Amino acid sequence: MKTEKNIRKGFGLTGKIAMFCIGLVSLVLTSCESELEIQQSYPFTVETMPVPKELNRNETAEIRCELKSEGDFDGTVYTIRYFQYDGEGSLKLDNGLEFMPNDRYLLENRKFRLYYTSLCDEAQNFIVVVEDNWGNMTEMEFDFNDAGDEETDAVEDLLSIQEGGAL
Repeated sequence: MKTEKNIRKGFGLTGKIAMFCIGLVSLVLTSCESELEIQQSYPFTVETMPVPKELNRNETAEIRCELKSEGDFDGTVYTIRYFQYDGEGSLKLDNGLEFMPNDRYLLENRKFRLYYTSLCDEAQNFIVVVEDNWGNMTEMEFDFNDAGDEETDAVEDLLSIQEGGAL
């Protein structure tokens, strides 16, 4: 009789350990999904080289850009658009495509150049927005002052001094 009790005790502990292991294995196996998750959306930035701060009328500034993404997914498409909120000018892509404000254009290369031409004698400010088809976007703001403003001010100061006025 004692032997039978010892066997039941031993089986009880072994049985509990076995049941725990079976439960743990079934929990691990049921928590796995059969489908592989593929990340499609990656954050990105657009880096630019320094640009001039001043532009005269009809003068063009080259803006060299490079799109850098934290990952790469084959189905990602990038678009570009711009909005000018001060001054007047035109923006072109390196392939000659002239942008219309707020219209989206396909960005075919990750390295590209923009050409902004001033069409006025005042300060110009605009925003360039690059977006992907997954909802990510980045904005770049550009500000150009009219280079003629300082020259005009200097000439006016010189005339004022010549006429006997004080600054």
